[in-house]
Amino acid sequence: MKRLASETEHPAAAIDAAGLVLDTVPAVVRYIRAEMRRHREGLSIPQFRALGFLSRHPGASLSDVAEHVGLMLPSASKMVDGLVERKLADRQVSTTDRRYLTLTLTPHGRDLFDSARRAAQTRLVDVLSGLTPEERETVAQAMQLLLDAFPDVRSEAYV
Repeated sequence: MKRLASETEHPAAAIDAAGLVLDTVPAVVRYIRAEMRRHREGLSIPQFRALGFLSRHPGASLSDVAEHVGLMLPSASKMVDGLVERKLADRQVSTTDRRYLTLTLTPHGRDLFDSARRAAQTRLVDVLSGLTPEERETVAQAMQLLLDAFPDVRSEAYV
C-alpha cells in the first residue's frame, strides 16, 4: 500500500492530533455558534455575524463585512442599513479617504454581542464543569497550544 506524503513526512502522533482537531473543533464551534445565536435578539444570522466581525475589526469597510458574511455589496449594504437603523452599528466617512465608509459597533451593538458571548461562555462553563479539574487544565493547556500554533487567525472567531 502506498503511503501518503504526510505519513512519511510527519510523525504519526501529529497526524492523529490533526485528525482530532478536524473532528473536534467544528463540533465545538457549532455549539458556540448555536449558543450565541440564541441571544441574537431578532437579528438575521448575517447581521449577527457582522456584529461579531465588527467587534473584532472596528472601523472595517463595507467590503470587509460583505466578504466575511458572504454577501455581495448591495446586499451587505442593506444588511448594514438594518444594523444602523437598530442603532447597533455606525457608519462614518473614513478619516483617510472620504470615498470610503467605516463601520463600528455602537455601545448598544457591543452590549448585545458581548451579552451573547457571555451567555455562550456560561454554557461552556456548564459543559466543562462536568470534567475533573485535571481534565479542565488539560483542555486549557491544549487550547493555549492551539492559540499559539495559529497566531495569524486568532481573531477570526466563531460567529
